[in-house]
Amino acid sequence: MRRILDFLPDGFTLAIVACVVIASFIPCYGEGAVIFSVLTTIAIGIMFFMQGARLSREAVIAGFAQWRVHAVILAATFLLFPLLGFGFQALFPHVMTPALMIGLLYICLLPSTVQSSIAFTSIGHGNVPAAICAATFSTLIGVVVTPVMAAILLRTHGSGPGFGAIGSIFLELLLPFILGQVLRPWIGAWAARNRHILKYTDRGSILLVVYTAFSAAVMRGIWQHLSFAHWVEILVSDAVLLAVVLLITTFGSRALGFSRDNEVAIVFCGSKKSAATGVPMANVLFPPATVGLIVLPLIIFHQMQLMVCAILAKRYARDYEARMVTLEATGAPLGQGAE
Repeated sequence: MRRILDFLPDGFTLAIVACVVIASFIPCYGEGAVIFSVLTTIAIGIMFFMQGARLSREAVIAGFAQWRVHAVILAATFLLFPLLGFGFQALFPHVMTPALMIGLLYICLLPSTVQSSIAFTSIGHGNVPAAICAATFSTLIGVVVTPVMAAILLRTHGSGPGFGAIGSIFLELLLPFILGQVLRPWIGAWAARNRHILKYTDRGSILLVVYTAFSAAVMRGIWQHLSFAHWVEILVSDAVLLAVVLLITTFGSRALGFSRDNEVAIVFCGSKKSAATGVPMANVLFPPATVGLIVLPLIIFHQMQLMVCAILAKRYARDYEARMVTLEATGAPLGQGAE
């Protein structure tokens, strides 16, 4: 029963699916689309502002000592993923439609997640401080690097963003984040106390983006252009991409001589992509007519990575507990259990 529950989608994913369903039957259009577009822009700005307010500078400074772990995670996020994605596109250029291929490549350019990477690292008894810093670095770098890479690498595919979109990214995402950091001494404590409330505001902004994006896509006939074969293409491509990255980060970290706790951090931070950053960023980077199709592979990849990593985290936890039992039985220092 527990293994079955591991594969069940979480509430947030179900809410995203609900937004897609509602947009399919009751899409916003005309003046309604304009209103939702403005609300979406405001919600995204608030989300990144609060992320800046919640980010602890002390944690970032303390994590600089783990530079080898950070380097491997960033390499997996911004080098390994793009190499795999564009390699796949070169080998199989006609496997997916152009918009869906853009969506798959867009996944490869995104930063890692923050909350889920840290949570899974903690569950697996990995190096949590390193995970916190690595995920934070990835998010900070991604706000700048992702739109630049998208402008350069996806431009040639016809639907990619231009360099003018980078200015929109700064105004709608980076500037609110910087303002949140500047005002952190005054509002940081409040943001920390109300983290459970802010979680819902963050997710609410994502749901608003999903509904607005899919409404525009529905009005342009998204479902008429997606066959059963297209869904299979997305599922298989996402699954292969995730499986390859998980294998490389797992065995690569061992080959590089990292300890077990660092391996856990590398696997969970280096294999994930952030829908929380990717969906609103896509709303700024890409034309409204293509956003719905482009974020579809990301939404599916997001749920897939959560389910698979939940299983892996529990396996790491069981392995850790077994090591602890063995060490207690042999009388060895418990501190060696993380190695």
